[in-house]
Amino acid sequence: MFIIVGLGNPGLKYEGTRHNVGFDVIDKIAEEYHIAVDTRKHRALIGRGVMDGFRVILAKPQTFMNLSGESIRELVDYYKVDEETDLIVIYDDISLDVGQLRIRKKGSAGGHNGIKSIISHLGHDAFLRIKIGVGEKPRGYDLADYVLGHFEREDKEKMEEAYEKAVQAVRMALHGDVCEAMNQFNRKG
Repeated sequence: MFIIVGLGNPGLKYEGTRHNVGFDVIDKIAEEYHIAVDTRKHRALIGRGVMDGFRVILAKPQTFMNLSGESIRELVDYYKVDEETDLIVIYDDISLDVGQLRIRKKGSAGGHNGIKSIISHLGHDAFLRIKIGVGEKPRGYDLADYVLGHFEREDKEKMEEAYEKAVQAVRMALHGDVCEAMNQFNRKG
C-alpha cells in the first residue's frame, strides 16, 4: 500500500492558491481513478482506492500546512507503511519556475514549513517528494501573501500541465521507476 499526500491548507479561502498545489494533484488523481477523498480520518481527508493495480491512500491533511507532519505521522503509523518507500508527498516550491517538477528521494525542508513538520514528526528526511514550482516570490512581496495568493491567468495552463506530469511521476514511483521519473521530470523547460 502507498500513501500519497498532497500538502495544502483546508477551506475555500485557500482553494487554487500556490500553497495548495498538493491538494490539486490529489484531486486530479482522485478524479482520474474514481477515488472519493471524503473520509475524515487521521486529521486528513482521505480516500482509499487502486491506482495502476496498487492499493493507495490519497490524503489531504486538514491540519494546515505548518502542522502537516502530525497527520502524516498518524497515517504512516495506522497503515503501517514504510515511509521511505511507500510515502509520496506532493507540494509547492518557490525555488522552481512555474510548472517545473523536481522529484527527490530525500532532502532538507528547503524552508518549506510543511516539510519541516513532516521531517520533525517522522524523525528523518528520507521520503519521496514531488515538488511543483510555483515561481519565485516577486521582490517586495511577503512570502505568506505570495504562497497564499492565486496564480496569474498565464500560469494556470502551465500548472495544469504540471499536475498531469505529477500524476505521471506518481504512477512511475508506484511502479518503482523513481530514478526514471527523476530523469524525465527533473529538467528545466
